[in-house]
Amino acid sequence: MATPKAKLATYRTKRDFAKTTEPRGDRSTPASERLRFIVQKHDATRLHWDFRLEHEGVMLSWAVTRGPSCDPSQKRLAVQTEDHPLDYGDFEGTIPKGQYGGGTVMLWDRGFWTPEGDRSVDDQLKRGELKFTLDGERMKGSWVLVEIKNDRTGGKRKNWLLIKHRDEHAGDTPERLVEENMTSIASGRGMDEIAAGQGAKPTKFMTLKTVRRPKAAGRDAPAATTGDTTALPKFVPPQLAKLVDAPPTGPGWLHEIKFDGYRLQLRTEKGRCRVLTRSGLDWTDRFPEIAEAAAALPDGLIDGEATALDADEQPDFAGLQAALSSGETEHLVFYAFDLLHAGGRDLTKVPLVERKVALKAHLKGADHRLIYVEHFESSGAAVLKSACRLDLEGIVSKRADAAYRSGRSDLWVKAKCRGGQEVIVAGYATTDGAFRSLIAGVMRGGELVHVGRIGTGYSRAVAEELMRRLKPLETRTSPFGKTGPKAASNVQWVKPELVAEIEFTGWTGDGHLRHASFKGLREDKPPNDVVREAPAPAAAKSSKPAKPKVADVPLSNPDKVLWADVGFTKRDLADYLLAAAPYILPHIQGRPCSLVRTPDGINGEQRFFQRHAGAGTSLLFTQVKVKGDKQAYLQIDSPEALIAAAQSGATELHPWNCAPNEPEVPGRFVFDLDPDEGMDFARVVEAAKDLKDRLEAVGLAPFLKTTGGKGLHVVTPVDAQGIDWKTAKAFTRDLCAWMAADSPDRYTLNLKKAARGNKIFLDYLRNDRTATAVALGSPRARPGATVSAPIKWSQATAKLDPKRYTLATALKALKADPWAGYEDATRPLKPAIKALSKLA
Repeated sequence: MATPKAKLATYRTKRDFAKTTEPRGDRSTPASERLRFIVQKHDATRLHWDFRLEHEGVMLSWAVTRGPSCDPSQKRLAVQTEDHPLDYGDFEGTIPKGQYGGGTVMLWDRGFWTPEGDRSVDDQLKRGELKFTLDGERMKGSWVLVEIKNDRTGGKRKNWLLIKHRDEHAGDTPERLVEENMTSIASGRGMDEIAAGQGAKPTKFMTLKTVRRPKAAGRDAPAATTGDTTALPKFVPPQLAKLVDAPPTGPGWLHEIKFDGYRLQLRTEKGRCRVLTRSGLDWTDRFPEIAEAAAALPDGLIDGEATALDADEQPDFAGLQAALSSGETEHLVFYAFDLLHAGGRDLTKVPLVERKVALKAHLKGADHRLIYVEHFESSGAAVLKSACRLDLEGIVSKRADAAYRSGRSDLWVKAKCRGGQEVIVAGYATTDGAFRSLIAGVMRGGELVHVGRIGTGYSRAVAEELMRRLKPLETRTSPFGKTGPKAASNVQWVKPELVAEIEFTGWTGDGHLRHASFKGLREDKPPNDVVREAPAPAAAKSSKPAKPKVADVPLSNPDKVLWADVGFTKRDLADYLLAAAPYILPHIQGRPCSLVRTPDGINGEQRFFQRHAGAGTSLLFTQVKVKGDKQAYLQIDSPEALIAAAQSGATELHPWNCAPNEPEVPGRFVFDLDPDEGMDFARVVEAAKDLKDRLEAVGLAPFLKTTGGKGLHVVTPVDAQGIDWKTAKAFTRDLCAWMAADSPDRYTLNLKKAARGNKIFLDYLRNDRTATAVALGSPRARPGATVSAPIKWSQATAKLDPKRYTLATALKALKADPWAGYEDATRPLKPAIKALSKLA
C-alpha cells in the first residue's frame, strides 16, 4: 500500500510552492474519529466544484463541472484528479495566474462521510461504484460515484458521475444547491471577496486540534449528584443572554438554537406542575397540556421556552399567539434547555455541561411535548449559519463550565439571523380610517421614548385583532410626554400596556427603527422591561480596510463590470437602485421576489434565477414562508434590501403579482405584449392601446411600462378579495381571447414562437399564483443595461423607443411619476368579470 507521501507525488509535481500558498502536505493533520470530506468551489479556467473524500491519509479528489445537484435525476460529470493532502481541506484563497489551477478557491462545504455497503472503499473504487453518506453543511444523505466506462477509458483521467440517491435530503430543483449557496462555509465570503483578499479568514476544520468533550457530557452519563441539598425554590429569576453581532469562537462554548416563543420555568413538586413566566407569574392555566405533561416528571425546576410549531416543525411565534388567544394549546411544546433544581439539590452552581446531562436524564421517557434541547460544540459561526439557513431566529451561546447566574451577563450571548427588538405600543396611525401602522417606544432612563413606526407585517386578520386590543386602551394624552412625536388627525394614542415583537434592519442615526415589521404581541414581558437592545461587537475585528458601502450596506468588488458593453458596474447598479427605491419599492414590498443573478456579469457563465433564501442570504432580505413550500422565499421590503440584491449580482427583480403580504390574493394583472421577431414596434404600441380600451371597458384602470426588452407590459391593479388565482387567471385569458378573436391576424395566444406567424403574443400567463413579471424600475440582464420603465399613455406613440430607458436614464422617467395615482386606481375584480362576460 502506497504511503500518503507517495500518493501526493503528482500533486507536488504540478505546483511551485514558492509561488502558490497551497499547502505542500507536510503538515501533520490531527486524526478524526470520522472520515471527513470537503467541497471547494474553484473558479479556474472553468468554474467547477472540487469534491474531496478523506481516505488513507489523503483526499481523493474529483472536479464536478456543474457542481453537485440534490436532484437524483441529475448525473453530474466528476473528473477524477490527483490526490490532495488532508490540510488542503482548509485552503481558501487564490492560486496565482499561471500556476496549476490558477483562480479563486472557496470552501463551499465540509463535514463527514461514511462508506455504504460491506465492501471496502478500495474495492468499490476498483469496481467503479462508490456509495456513501454525507453529513455536511450543504450536502447530506446518500450519494454515489459511478465510473463512466467506454472506449476512452484508460486515458489520463477517469470520468465519473456524481448522483444523489433519493432520500429525505433529495429534491427536484436541480440547481438549488449551487444557486442558493454562494458563500464560503468557513468564512462567509463570496468569490469576489476571496479574490480581493477581503473579509474574515476561514475557520479551520481539517487542521483544527481535536477538542475533547467533557467527560460529563457523555450520552449515557448519570444525572448530576453535585450541588447543595436545598428545598425546591418557588422561582429562580432567569439567566438572560446579551446580544452580540457574532457568536463566540473557540472551545468552551455550547451553542443552542434560539427558539421563538415564551420563556417559562416548569416547577414540578409531588405530582403537580406550575408554569411560571420570566417574571414569576403563574401561567399554568394558559399552558395546561404542558403542565400536565411535566407533572409526571420527578420534582424539579426546568428552564426553557414554550412555542408552537409550523407545518415544517419550526418554531412559530404567530402560531403560539393564536393558540393562546383561542385556548387551543394542545399542540404547544416546551423546549427544555436547563435544569436548576432536581433530586433535592440546587444545581445553579453546577457547571452548565453537567446540568445538561442531568436535564437529559431528568426528561428520560417524558411526554412528547417536553423536548430536550441539544447543543453543539462546533464553530458558533457554523451553527448560526445553519440556524439561519433553516429560517430560525438565531442561536444562544453559553459557557460550558459556568454556573447559572440570574440576570444578563457575558456567560450567555445571543446572535440573531435577523434584527429583532421588543417595543412598547404607544399608539397607531390610520389612512382613510383604516389601520396603517403602530407607533413604538422603548424605556430609557425610566421614560418612554419614541423609536418610530411599524409599517408592515399586518394581514387583514392581524390588523383586525390589533384594533380589538387597542380600542380599550385609547387615550387623548401622548404617553411620550413632551419628547414624542406631535399629535395628528390620523394618530390615536393608547396607554403603553402592550409589548410587540418586531423585525427590523437596523437603527437610524437619530435612534429610530429602520424598516420595522410586526411579528406579534407578547404578554410575557412587562412594558417597563423593554429597552433598546444593542449588540456588542465581535471580539476581534479585521485589520483589513472596510468594504465600500452604499446606504450603509457593504459592497464587495464594487468595480466589477456587470454590463460590459456599456461599462456599468456593481456600484452603478447599487447607486441606481438606491435612487430608484422610492419608485420601485411600492410595487415589490410585501411580495416574494425572485432575482436573476449574474455575479460574473450578464455575459458570464453564471446566470441563475433565485426564488428562495439560502445559506449566506443577506439578512436585509425579508424571508417569507408561503403555503405549500417548505423553503422561505426572498422578499425586498427596504432600500437596503435593494442594495443587498445588487451586492449579490442581481441584475433583474421579478416579484409576484399578489396583494402585499397576501400571496393567495391577486393584487394586479400584468399583460405581456410579446412581438414576433423583427416586428415594427409601432404595432406593439397599438396593441397596448387596444388592450387599454378593453380593460377600461370592463371597469379597470390600465398602466403602461416597457419590459426592458422588445415588448410592453400593460398593468392594472385589482381588488380581488374573495377571488382565487384560478378564477383571476381565467379572466385574463378570456380578455386576451376577446382581443385575439376580434383581430386574429394581429394577435395570438399560442405560446410557441414558431406558430405566431408575425403576430403579437398576448401573454396572460404572468397572472398566476407563483408567476412573476419584471418589476417596474428593474434593470434587465440585457445589452445596454435597459430598464423596465413606466410610460404615460400620451407617450405611447410610434416614436416610443424602449431602449432609451437604461440604468443611466431611467431615473428621470421614474421621477416624472407616469404612474401617479396607481394605488388609488385599484378597482374591484368581481364587476370586471361580470362586465367581460357580457362584452366578450
